[in-house]
Amino acid sequence: MKAFRFLRLAAATLVITLCLCGSASARRWVTTWATAQQIAEPHNNPPIPLAGETLRQIVQVSIGGSEIRLRFSNRFSQEDLELVHVDIAEAQSEGASPDIFPDTSKSLTFNGKESITIKAGEEVFSDPVRFRLKERMNVAITITYGKAPANIITGHPGSRTTSYFLGKNTTTDHWYTIESIQVKAGRKAGAIAVLGDSITDGRGTTTNGQNRWTDNLSKRLLANWRTRKLSVLNLGLGGNCVFLEGGNGPVARSRYQHDLLDMEGVKYIILFEGVNDLGTCKDGMATAEELILTFTEITSKAHARGIKVIGATVMPFKHNRYYNESREQGRQRLNNWIRTGGVVDGLIDFDAAMSGKEEPDALNPIYLFENDWLHPNAQGYMVMGDCIDLNLF
Repeated sequence: MKAFRFLRLAAATLVITLCLCGSASARRWVTTWATAQQIAEPHNNPPIPLAGETLRQIVQVSIGGSEIRLRFSNRFSQEDLELVHVDIAEAQSEGASPDIFPDTSKSLTFNGKESITIKAGEEVFSDPVRFRLKERMNVAITITYGKAPANIITGHPGSRTTSYFLGKNTTTDHWYTIESIQVKAGRKAGAIAVLGDSITDGRGTTTNGQNRWTDNLSKRLLANWRTRKLSVLNLGLGGNCVFLEGGNGPVARSRYQHDLLDMEGVKYIILFEGVNDLGTCKDGMATAEELILTFTEITSKAHARGIKVIGATVMPFKHNRYYNESREQGRQRLNNWIRTGGVVDGLIDFDAAMSGKEEPDALNPIYLFENDWLHPNAQGYMVMGDCIDLNLF
């Protein structure tokens, strides 16, 4: 009898051990926050050189967890970048001040060392660190720089969030060096990566308000029990084009592999670009066909990785300088393909949600930012986030 009980106990212990091991192995890195990288234009360079300075940058994440790591980028620079020391902590605001909760501060390491030099054209991950990351937490990332490029700097100009040079009365509304935050999460967790331009990047939102349409979507997902394990990654770049050169940052055709497919934990992609290609092209219909080819290519490669793709219609831009009849025809062609082409896996109809009742080919006037007839205001971004059917995810 004692032998039988011993065998039962041993079997139960083995089952528990296997379950724990299986649970641990199912956990993987999922990106909870990310921003697209480019060469900062001269007018978007830091107000003072980064070398020798300490810069505190604030971001707001999506999903939470207890173990995180960060990725830092020097991809577009031509000189090495030295990070002497990096701390993370919970910030006391969404960006309106540099204040943190000191007892939450943790130092990051790189292969066990406090400092690291990032070679030109490269990126690095920090070592994993235990950190109590809560949903929608405001995280302060504080970097003390050593050697740093003076001119060609990798960053994200459209942060809509203030960064602070500690010890100096100097601020800037841009991000530099920081690229993403990953959290160790279970198999149900995943990320929604959004390919976009300035409308996704948040032009027209409130600085330090964290009220882009992607922020609104994230809050809605977290409030829904079925989707609360999904993060939203804003990979918009102001002035970005899908394939036409001359816009800001690397074109979407060249950056989608890195920004979408290679991002850790992506389960869904939202494609919401094309207005800058259409608005600067000579032939709207030909441009629409090229956009369709690129979106089809992205979708095919995403499907090969088991990632679903959701198409978002291009919003109207009549009365903006972008507008003419040819470009409007191209917009209608692209939107019709997104709605009925049968290639993408789902639809977000921003066009229908944001167009005017009396002028369907123009934005609803109540959503205008600075009357440019292209970018929504804060109210419009709220509507954009609200119009998305959560059953897509």
